[in-house]
Amino acid sequence: MALPAQPTFAFELSFPCIMGVVNVTPDSFSDGGRYFGADDALAQGLALAREGAALVDIGGESTRPGSDPVPEDEELRRVLPVVEALAGRVGVPISVDTMKAEVARRALAAGAALINDVSALRFDPEMVSVIAEAGCPVSLMHMGGEPKSMQDDPRYDDVVDEVLRFLEKRMVFALAQGLREDQLMVDPGIGFGKTVDHNLALLRDLQRFTTLGRPVVLGTSRKRFLGAILGAEPAERTIGTVATTVVGLLAGAHVFRVHDVKPNFEALRVGLAVLEGAPAA
Repeated sequence: MALPAQPTFAFELSFPCIMGVVNVTPDSFSDGGRYFGADDALAQGLALAREGAALVDIGGESTRPGSDPVPEDEELRRVLPVVEALAGRVGVPISVDTMKAEVARRALAAGAALINDVSALRFDPEMVSVIAEAGCPVSLMHMGGEPKSMQDDPRYDDVVDEVLRFLEKRMVFALAQGLREDQLMVDPGIGFGKTVDHNLALLRDLQRFTTLGRPVVLGTSRKRFLGAILGAEPAERTIGTVATTVVGLLAGAHVFRVHDVKPNFEALRVGLAVLEGAPAA
């Protein structure tokens, strides 16, 4: 079995790869408060890079189901010190998980290289201009509704087809606003306005998203649907997450957004060895 051809990309990045998560929030679903302080977040970002992360993703606003929005000044206060501290030290590109144009603009100026927008450029009308001016990559994610209410009663006639068409439309929008194709990544938004069955359907047909011709981001790490399957709390969902990473690799996903880098990195290495042969010692 051969993996799909790697798409061209806005900066040099070997796919498939791991995006390590550092939440600088007090209320994220799996590690809220653990890395809220800038020093703790810096140490965690450096640790994730040592464990094999090719990207480090900094988030200052929780988008867990039921979460409330964070004011822009508070999100800036959380994110900027961490980006500034990591830039030039971490050795891998820094991504910032934000829906706010000003947070993105200032984070990019501070050393971030990629914006992870869970609203797919819908929340803040200025975001697309910030991305276009910076020329940086952006991840466009599907989210059904908004974090506060997205899990109340999510419904789709065909979740895979609807999410695929949504991402296609957001790509068309981004290109029409002056972004280049090689700036775009796509994310089906596992857990964002989806039931357990919706999430499983997206994983089952994940290969369809590679037809968009852009790097596919998979974010399943420690999510609620794994807890429903395993009967496990967030911290006990690492093995379940690794299983989805292997499924994603076989489907041609390119970027795996995870909290636990080492086990997922090792799963990718073994999976790639099976598919393509072991790397030279």
